[in-house]
Amino acid sequence: MERKSKIERDTFETKIKMELNIDGTGHNLINTGIGFFDHMLTHISKHGFFDLNVEARGDLEVDCHHTVEDVGIVFGKCISKALGGKKGIKRYGHSIVPMDETLVLCAIDISGRALLCFDADFTVASIGDFDTEMVEEFFRAISSNCGMNLHIKVLTGKNNHHIAEGIFKAFGRALDMATSIDDRIDGVLSTKGMLE
Repeated sequence: MERKSKIERDTFETKIKMELNIDGTGHNLINTGIGFFDHMLTHISKHGFFDLNVEARGDLEVDCHHTVEDVGIVFGKCISKALGGKKGIKRYGHSIVPMDETLVLCAIDISGRALLCFDADFTVASIGDFDTEMVEEFFRAISSNCGMNLHIKVLTGKNNHHIAEGIFKAFGRALDMATSIDDRIDGVLSTKGMLE
């Protein structure tokens, strides 16, 4: 069964088209109008081996908030849709990623219960045209719309670019693990018999 999804979201603030293939190779075509954000989404795709196409148009004349948050909303929905009933997935994923002086931990449970625990401090307001406070909002949107328990913790780090990059890479790797199929799993990995 192909684990793919395609979602379009059109509001007064943003217009987003996204295609996701969980079982991809890391191929991506991403254009959000926010250069640094495109760079970060590419890391999720490459390090998670997800094929990801994103075309987003937002009210960047205001700021980047709506575009980043809405891409997170659509991404969370795409993950959920591609996984369907979550049959056979490992459910849990984790990663610790070094990025020069930075070290980031990310742990995921695709349980159906949404919760973000985010522990990262940025010392600048923006990187390029991307507001650093939007890192947390992006992952909150994914968690809420996928039904994902998501923990992100920066263990060490000084360079803000490295901190952000470490977070996105760690998330991609943890998501790859959590969405992987384990043939030993009969149905879903839950004593309840369901993940929702």
